[in-house]
Amino acid sequence: MSNPERGAVEFRAVGKDYGGFTAIPDLNLRIEPGELVTLLGPSGCGKTTTLRMLAGLETPTRGSVLIGGQDVTRLPPNRRDVTMVFQSYALFPHMTVAENIAYGLESGGMKPAQAREAGNRGLELVGLDGLGDRLPSELSGGQQQRVAVARALVLEPQVLLLDEPLSNLDARLRRRVRTEIRELQQRLGFTAVYVTHDQDEALAVSDRIVVMKDGKIAQAGTPRELYEAPASEFIVDFIGEANVIDCEIREVTGGLARIRVGSEELTLPARDTRPGPARLAARPNAFTVGSDSGGIEGRVVSAAYLGDHIEYEIDGPAGRLFVIDGDRTEAIPPGRPVGLQFRGGGVALIS
Repeated sequence: MSNPERGAVEFRAVGKDYGGFTAIPDLNLRIEPGELVTLLGPSGCGKTTTLRMLAGLETPTRGSVLIGGQDVTRLPPNRRDVTMVFQSYALFPHMTVAENIAYGLESGGMKPAQAREAGNRGLELVGLDGLGDRLPSELSGGQQQRVAVARALVLEPQVLLLDEPLSNLDARLRRRVRTEIRELQQRLGFTAVYVTHDQDEALAVSDRIVVMKDGKIAQAGTPRELYEAPASEFIVDFIGEANVIDCEIREVTGGLARIRVGSEELTLPARDTRPGPARLAARPNAFTVGSDSGGIEGRVVSAAYLGDHIEYEIDGPAGRLFVIDGDRTEAIPPGRPVGLQFRGGGVALIS
């Protein structure tokens, strides 16, 4: 009988101390089977420690880690049914691609012929069939990374762990390989926990993003939720660009806040705020730019035509704002007064 919890991951009140330093105070997180969740945050935020506790490379000081409904907190890595893809591909340079992929299977007791057959299937999964006889040095960086993913997948783990898997690739190759990893994960439906400090990478591959700060979850949600409704200025600064603007909450009714900025009024989720001074985050493309006054008034400081959009810096009572206008074909020249109106999305109250 199949286990409905296979691939589920859960951290229950997990903490990790190093001497007198607490890296993870109290982590509670559940990852559903078949979900790709990215742990995102700056260096030292606790994301890698969290991944290592899941892999069994670190032992929690307190709390429990569950995989597939089983408590694995004290189990060694080889009994956890997880595999990890590291920053460095860690391929054996003297082995062929096929031998690299089959190595883990043979080490686990599978007969060589069966291991080679499974290795060939792994190559097909990542689109490298026919390259099994090559040495790693004969492959590109992106191909080597796919071999590392195939080597992990042929072990059929409950959970695939990816620790900064694209950090050794150039920008163009990163974009391509992250797309391939995401397509593979969606096609095969395996659970994946992905660690990165790259916000674009997280937005591109994730079902859900967990942003960490000082060992705690600062905010968790879908890429769209985090981008369009950041909960704090930390999230605003870490995911995308945004303008933080002072505003006034006129009224809060039924969980909605009526807000005024300049002569602009809008209604947003109140998020536990009260009437009075507040701040909101507005993404650069959350505005329309008018050549007439009204709305949020300002003056164009700079304008840059970039083909499919125009980027403005606009200064006014609301501060220096960065605005992207995808509607105009000609830029409003510096020095001209403008009025900004909200489009209706990409704006949220923040704490």
